Amino acid sequence: MRNPMLKLALLIITAVAVGAASAQAPGRTTVQLTAGIHLITAEVAASDPARARGLMFREALPPNHGMLFIFDSKSLHCMWMRNTLIPLSVAFVADDGSIVNIEDMQPHDERRHCARQPVRYALEMAQGWFAQKGIGAGARLGRLPAAGQ
Repeated sequence: MRNPMLKLALLIITAVAVGAASAQAPGRTTVQLTAGIHLITAEVAASDPARARGLMFREALPPNHGMLFIFDSKSLHCMWMRNTLIPLSVAFVADDGSIVNIEDMQPHDERRHCARQPVRYALEMAQGWFAQKGIGAGARLGRLPAAGQ
């Protein structure tokens, strides 16, 4: 390429793309969810090892990023914060996408935070994310992947 401005533009685009890709953990599948007008990029934890690891040892979450836990069956699933460094809020979500309840969780707190009714999904976001967006119990998440995917 002879045009130095074109080279610079391509270099910047490449750097931005690499930076965006590194915002999530390597090798993790993500889905795009909606909560009202808000777009969420959620890493998927659909296996026992991925659910057990969760967001452990993460030092930060990018804005509007979280983790979607997909369980094999509906149950009164519970979450805790072992080895988790950042405060989180977890929304327990019914199959139709409606939020059953939201719980705030503190780093390293091993107390259980549980769904108030059987659910198949839980979405962890930075603590306060749901409240800041005006999203509470009864609100609906869109684009949930079907269980087993």
